[in-house]
Amino acid sequence: MKSRLFLITSIILLALFAIILPLKTNAASSSSILVNVAPENPAPNENTTITLNSYVNNLDSVMIAWSVNGKNVLSGIGKKSFLLNAPAAGGETSVVATVELPDGAISTKVVIRPAVMELLWQATDSYVPPFYRGKALPTPDSEVKIVAMPEIRVGSTTVNPKNMVYAWKKDYTNNQDGSGYGKNSFFFTNDYLDDSNTISVIASTTDQKYSSEASLNIRTYQPKILFYKNDANLGTVWEQALSDGHTILGDEIIEASPYFISPKDIRIPSLIWNWSINGSSVDILGIRKNLMPLTVQTGVSGTSIIKLEINNKYKLFETASKEISVEF
Repeated sequence: MKSRLFLITSIILLALFAIILPLKTNAASSSSILVNVAPENPAPNENTTITLNSYVNNLDSVMIAWSVNGKNVLSGIGKKSFLLNAPAAGGETSVVATVELPDGAISTKVVIRPAVMELLWQATDSYVPPFYRGKALPTPDSEVKIVAMPEIRVGSTTVNPKNMVYAWKKDYTNNQDGSGYGKNSFFFTNDYLDDSNTISVIASTTDQKYSSEASLNIRTYQPKILFYKNDANLGTVWEQALSDGHTILGDEIIEASPYFISPKDIRIPSLIWNWSINGSSVDILGIRKNLMPLTVQTGVSGTSIIKLEINNKYKLFETASKEISVEF
């Protein structure tokens, strides 16, 4: 009797395993399909590629169907990639990929919400002379400010940049202190060992449904000195820098302009000005150390070399030098 009962129990268990095991085998998991969108945050009307990958299944041998906003647009064996144009600003496109695996069909949905962003930057402590039309450039140990200007539209409404969450990276490393809600500006000090720095940011709405990203590369430059004539009546003649062979008649003042040096106000005594004429040091009196007064004695003629070296007391690698030959 016991043997018969044991036999019946074993048959029942085997039957249960026969039912359960196929159910587990046929279960297909969406986590086995990886989706890559390039670019990750497309701009309006930008070409966008969606690619499927799997480390579990061979997608080259299975049927894959693609639909856009509910309409079938592409199907075929091994169709792992799909190219489309992102919608206009404020629009939304829903893309569904259905993969027919041996264990069952898997559907993966991607929603494309385009946005744009501009990044503006400036070297906050870089000197340029008055009326200079160019950009103040960063030098070693300069502080640089970047401002993100995302344009994310939800329908007909543009999201306020101050109401977004920003994730900043410097040289591909997350910057936790500079990131967060409303932090649309980012500050960093470049390293004298680096020729350039790459700054990137992703701006997202608080619900994470909409996002935009941008990046830029900021080079480091060396300060340079140009000499100008400082006229008693006209002031500094910025229109023309002095070159070798400049002729001095009577009394004249040469003004040095150290482009891109720090600090932005060159009157601050953190700069050391070393003037020399034919190798002999010249002390400049007064607060404006960038002015070199010259006097030509009557009946004397010749050529002299005027040289200027500028050093920053607090920034070891921020230096500039320039020399010019003058005739009298």
